[in-house]
Amino acid sequence: MEIPARDAAHMARAVELAGHGHGTTSPNPVVGCVVLDAAGQVAGEGFHAYAGGPHAEVAALAEAGERARGGTAYVTLEPCDHTGRTGPCSRALLEAGVARVVIAVSDPNPKAAGGAARLRSHGVEVIAGVLAGAAERANEEWLTYARLGRSHVTWKFAATLDGRSAAADGTSQWITSAESRADVHRMRAAADAIVAGIGTVLADDPHLTARSAPSAESTAPPAEGGGDRAGRGGRVPLRVVVDTEGRTPQSARVLDDRAPTLVAVAHDAGTELKADLLRLPRHAAGLDLHALLKELAAREVVSVFVEGGPTLAGAFVRQGLVDRVVAYVAPALLGSGRAALGAAGVGTIGEIHRLTFDEISPIGPDVRLIARPREPGREK
Repeated sequence: MEIPARDAAHMARAVELAGHGHGTTSPNPVVGCVVLDAAGQVAGEGFHAYAGGPHAEVAALAEAGERARGGTAYVTLEPCDHTGRTGPCSRALLEAGVARVVIAVSDPNPKAAGGAARLRSHGVEVIAGVLAGAAERANEEWLTYARLGRSHVTWKFAATLDGRSAAADGTSQWITSAESRADVHRMRAAADAIVAGIGTVLADDPHLTARSAPSAESTAPPAEGGGDRAGRGGRVPLRVVVDTEGRTPQSARVLDDRAPTLVAVAHDAGTELKADLLRLPRHAAGLDLHALLKELAAREVVSVFVEGGPTLAGAFVRQGLVDRVVAYVAPALLGSGRAALGAAGVGTIGEIHRLTFDEISPIGPDVRLIARPREPGREK
């Protein structure tokens, strides 16, 4: 389908607007909307800023007012057709008198889908699939959650130029710069959950909290309790420890009151740990991580940020559950020490996990690399 340049330009702006809601809308999607008047001039813009708040279409229509009548709406996700915390956006568009609606991505959620059909049934011209790839990328966490029924996984690691995440004696603070560490906290704050393995808990005793919050936080309701621990517009990311045998010390900082914590253990683990335990099936090499992500999704955890060591990272990669890799590479060399990734199910070069680079950015003196599997959502 050849996309008119005007449609592409306005949808690109809608995708840009959707990004403003990143980290504050969960468990809802990020959505952007641009409304033109009948003469083709921009009359209103909006994005979904936080769960329970106005949807992108409603925000854009409110700004457009009567100018929306006879105009066009560009929306990154099919307008919803159900009543949840807010009314259906399909009805809002009809009541505003919009004559044409351009959609990037169809809604995979059966409870909300149907907006396009309702609009067409009332005589509204509907065009779908405009800049679908860009809109999917902007909304990848929620789309993974909606389509696969599991949380979206970002694996983050920091390493030297020769791929070492720790020195031979185990020390790793600090391989990368203060700028990179601040960027990591920004990404943590945008996630629903931060995941680490028992090895990291025993070796580093981390808090697994976020010290910064996404820029859209100012549009969301205030946090209950405030402070710099809040992310995602007032919701603190859940801390998850993957601990097959339940060896987390009761004194571990990850069990403090700075954020809620879930400890995932094997269904048959004999542990006296006093914590919120999630019992999961056991695999030969550890816990069933697919079951973990399904359970987290059932708790409305849309996105997880994996910061465990090489063993946990290897398990996620081996099971085909990494949707995005974020690597912070420092211009430094160690020559020996711990690798960033452990056993990942590769016995021969033909089994290599191939990725595609999406972004290469300088972060202070370091470089941030963002890559994704060539076969996204590949469950093993």
